[in-house]
Amino acid sequence: MNYQYYKDTLQHIQKPFAYIDLDLLDDNITEILKASNGKKIRLGSKSIRSVPIMKRIIESNEQFEGIMCFTANEAIFLANYGFNDVLIAYPVVDQSYLTAIAEQVKKGSLITLMVDSVEHVKLIDQVGATYNVVIPICIDVDMSVDFPRFRFGVYRSPLQSAKHVDDIGQVIKKCQYVKLDGIMGYEAQVAGVGDAVAGKSAKNFIVRKLKSHSIQAISERRAEVVKRVEDLGFSLRFVNGGGTGSLSSTCKEHVVTEVTVGSGFFSPSLFDSYQDFQYKPAAGYALEIVRTPKDRYYTCLGGGYIASGAVGDDKTPKPYLPSGARLHALEGAGEVQTPVFYEGSEPLSLGDPIFFRHAKSGELCERFSCLYGISQGEIVGEYATYRGEGQCFL
Repeated sequence: MNYQYYKDTLQHIQKPFAYIDLDLLDDNITEILKASNGKKIRLGSKSIRSVPIMKRIIESNEQFEGIMCFTANEAIFLANYGFNDVLIAYPVVDQSYLTAIAEQVKKGSLITLMVDSVEHVKLIDQVGATYNVVIPICIDVDMSVDFPRFRFGVYRSPLQSAKHVDDIGQVIKKCQYVKLDGIMGYEAQVAGVGDAVAGKSAKNFIVRKLKSHSIQAISERRAEVVKRVEDLGFSLRFVNGGGTGSLSSTCKEHVVTEVTVGSGFFSPSLFDSYQDFQYKPAAGYALEIVRTPKDRYYTCLGGGYIASGAVGDDKTPKPYLPSGARLHALEGAGEVQTPVFYEGSEPLSLGDPIFFRHAKSGELCERFSCLYGISQGEIVGEYATYRGEGQCFL
C-alpha cells in the first residue's frame, strides 16, 4: 500500500479521520492464528475498542473465543451486545459495579472477575450472597521476574508463587458464592517490550537475554501454580496467558489453554520493534495539511494523540505516509497543530492528508467515533468505536 492508494480511497472523507484497512486486518488475523499453536484466542478489547471489529474477528474463525475487557461497565456493555465469556482483566472493588456484575451474571451472562487478594474474594462473595448468585473469578498471578535492584516486568498482582496462590485458594474453597474459573498471568516484560528497536542494538541484546530468562521462569511458575490449584481440588475452565508480543513463547506452554491478543490486529507503531514477528499496519488516521510555513514543512491540524505509559519518543504517533515524513523534534504531535517535515517525491498541497499511525492500538479509537473500513481501494463500511457509541470506560 502507498500514499496515493489511501489518499484516493479516502479522498471524500472529512479530516481528521481514522481508518481500518480490512485487507491488512485479515492478513494479521491469519498470521496470529498461525502463531497460536492451536490455542484458543481471547480478544483484548483494550486494544480494539470497537464492537463491530471485535465481532468481525470472532466470526472469522472458531479459535477466537471470549473477550478480555478492562472495566466492569465495559463488561456489562459487551454482555448486552451478545458477547459471551467476558473476562475483566483488572480487579473490581466498587460496590455498585460489583452489584451490577452480580445482577448481570444472574441474568445468565458469563462474566469472570479478576482477583489477586483475599479481600477481593471476600468482597465478591458478599455480593454474591446478597444476590444469591455464584460469581466466577480468575486469579491473576504476577509474571514479572526480579533481579538484584531490578524488576523486569510490571506491578500488577502481589501473587508471585504457587504458595501465594495456595493461600488465596484455601479462602476460595470456604466461599459459597464464588467459583474459581481460571488462572491468568500476563508476561508484560515479554509481550510488551520491543527487542528490535532501531538504533538500540546494545539494549536489544540485553532485552533479548532478559526475555529468554523470563520465558523459562514464567513457564515454570505457571505450571507450578496450575498444579497447586488442581491439587486443591479446583477444575479450571481456562488458563490464560500472553499478549501479542509473547505469542511465540506462551503458546508453547502445555498448561496454557488460551492466549489474549489485541494489538496485533491493528499493529500500531510500537509493534514494529519485535524480532519474532511483524504484523501489518492495519489502522491509522489522517490529518489535513492546513499550512506550509516554509519549504518542506507541512503543518497539519490537530494530531496530538500521545499514547499512555512512561513518557518517551516511542509513545508519540508517527507519520506513516507519504514515506519519509517525520515530526519536528521540538514540536512533535500537537493538540491543535502538528508540523511535519517531508522532502520526498509526493507533491503535497493544502488540504492533502498525511497518514499517521498511533503508538498503541485501541487508544486511537478514543479520538474518533468510527473507523472507515477500506478494502480493495473502496470504502466498504463504517465501524463504530466505543467513543462513537457514547462510551468512555476509563
